[in-house]
Amino acid sequence: MIRIGHFSDLHYSAKNLEEADRCFGFAVNEAIRRGIDVAVLSGDATDHALEMHNPAVERLERQVARLADHCPVLMLQGTFSHEPPGTLATFGMLRGRWPIKVVQRICQLALLDDGSWAESEGWRFDTVPAVRALFTCVPTVNKANVAAAVGAADAAIAHGEELTALLAGYAPVNGAARQSLIPTIAVSHGTVNGCVTEHGVPMAGFDHEFTTGSLFSAGAQAFLLGHIHRHQSWEDGGRLVAYAGSIGRFHHGEIGDKGFLLWDVGASLARCELVATPARRTLDLVFEGVPDLAQITVAVEAQAIAGAHVRVRWTVADEDRHQVDREAIRRALNGAADIQLEGRVVPIVRSRAAGISKSASLADKVRAWCKVAGVKAEPLLDCITELDCHDPSFIAANVLAMRAPLSAIEQRVCMDLDQQLPPASERGGATAALELF
Repeated sequence: MIRIGHFSDLHYSAKNLEEADRCFGFAVNEAIRRGIDVAVLSGDATDHALEMHNPAVERLERQVARLADHCPVLMLQGTFSHEPPGTLATFGMLRGRWPIKVVQRICQLALLDDGSWAESEGWRFDTVPAVRALFTCVPTVNKANVAAAVGAADAAIAHGEELTALLAGYAPVNGAARQSLIPTIAVSHGTVNGCVTEHGVPMAGFDHEFTTGSLFSAGAQAFLLGHIHRHQSWEDGGRLVAYAGSIGRFHHGEIGDKGFLLWDVGASLARCELVATPARRTLDLVFEGVPDLAQITVAVEAQAIAGAHVRVRWTVADEDRHQVDREAIRRALNGAADIQLEGRVVPIVRSRAAGISKSASLADKVRAWCKVAGVKAEPLLDCITELDCHDPSFIAANVLAMRAPLSAIEQRVCMDLDQQLPPASERGGATAALELF
């Protein structure tokens, strides 16, 4: 029986440093306290390419070195966009009481009784060595290489087919190891068809690396997976496949606990336990319309947002966008560790008049538009007739002439008012309205 601490998807970076280091530091402490015999990091230790002087690199190296002072460590290559090739090479140079093995190719590893690692020359061992545990390692495979060999159109399906054949090829060696009472463990990084993401979305399709059937066909007693940020597992006759999930909560809307897996693996049994880490709390407030400050206040009192990361989302029409008071929302969420405001503005969409392009005359087009817009067509048609029949200067003169002249009494009233009113600069309110009248 061997006890394994399974950590995955640490995503160390400047943006995630606080969350990642707090959670991974807790996980390292807890794993050491619980007496793990070996530590496995199943990919995406970093979030993207990092320069060596980045504080995130130093903090990650420090935590991995702590593990290496307690037990042997295995680090697997993850997604290339998160861990560009060569990113993990420096971790193999760290020195601790026990070795750190960085795996960047498909192979098998034997954990020897003295805690050292022995690597197969090819993709697997030809015979089962006398070892403490046998590890089958399938790091992320570059799909570009598959596309170059079979063509881009067939790359997705061919990738999964090749991995299925590869995993099945490990079954004889792993079966022989189990018969010799050697624990067999497989480690990989990818997507299982039918798994569920941290946002509750099922991953179904033909372009995923694995199926549960292909994973079990490898014949390993325990299969340790990385890449998907939600812990989940599948069992088949005592053999177990499981995602550890991400070490912390890096995005809003993630469901389920975050943590690492504590594995106990024997020649004929495997079990794992999710040990939760102190991942940050997140809260989403969603509004269809202008955010209601009263509802936000109620949510604050009900959810105890102190120290939580809060995201407020709303959807408003274009004419209502200026009614959103962002500062008032921030004041209402006072005490939150972080506030994200995300508004979606729905643009005004004008309906086209069906058949307007087929109308023969401008008048017919106007009638069709008025029907859709719900306005009277006659005034517009009269204006079109005027424009069609008269010169613009004549129309302008006619409009000005339509103003009736003031009667003698009206002229006298205006003169009296003008004498009684104060200067224009001092007028306001009703007097200003009278002047305009």
